Amino acid sequence: MYNEKYKELVDYIKSLKKVAVAFSGGVDSTFLLRVCQDAIGKEVIAITIKAPYIPDREIKEVENIIDELKIEHYFLEFDILEEIKHNPEDRCYICKTHIFSKIKDFLKEMGIDYVVDGSNLDDTKDYRPGMRALKELNVKSPLLECKFTKKDIREISKELGLPTWDKPSYACLLSRLPYGQEIKIEELKRIEKGESYLAEAGFMGARIRSYGELARIEVYNEQINNFLDKDIRKNVIENLKNLGYKYVTLDLEGYRTGSMNVNIKGGMNNE
Repeated sequence: MYNEKYKELVDYIKSLKKVAVAFSGGVDSTFLLRVCQDAIGKEVIAITIKAPYIPDREIKEVENIIDELKIEHYFLEFDILEEIKHNPEDRCYICKTHIFSKIKDFLKEMGIDYVVDGSNLDDTKDYRPGMRALKELNVKSPLLECKFTKKDIREISKELGLPTWDKPSYACLLSRLPYGQEIKIEELKRIEKGESYLAEAGFMGARIRSYGELARIEVYNEQINNFLDKDIRKNVIENLKNLGYKYVTLDLEGYRTGSMNVNIKGGMNNE
């Protein structure tokens, strides 16, 4: 576990002396929070965003992890910004600029200069306008700067006994909507309910890309054959139609990050 890359990460965090971790409860931010705790002890706090586009189950998982790690933690609540109401292509840039600016304002009163986030080396492979906002606001990304991949993070998380080591990757619910589509809270709740059902049915990490009356489901490639089971398909169709979808489809390419970015210059959806 304690290889040179890990030691470099610990030393990097120690050099910051006191930090706030932007904490989502996912694989990357949980690992980063634990490393910060090991490196600088009580000089780390965690900040989590509560917003209509963050699933309730993610908030509950955050609370559970914070209870386990016993770290000082704060929730900051946000509404959907008027500037992103119609889901523009630079939505993530606008949103992160606003959120991290507010986080930094909050931290000034606490004497904390640095916010760190869980961006890693794999995040450079897709269209990620939010990363430009992080750079402009001087948000540090220790995992990226120390060249940690998602695989590295999962392997060391397992050794550390973190419950998130094999957790599927998640993203905010806005990533389920086509660019240009108006964002409605009731639509985000519908997606959340549909994905919660899929998780309960055994398809952890499944996505529902929502196009009004049509749901395009993405599951991991190794799960596609299971999904095609007659009874499973019947139950999925019934549940999603009960949520208001008229058409329920399965994407045969399976889950991949950034699948909504296929028509964006610089977007990549082949992971």
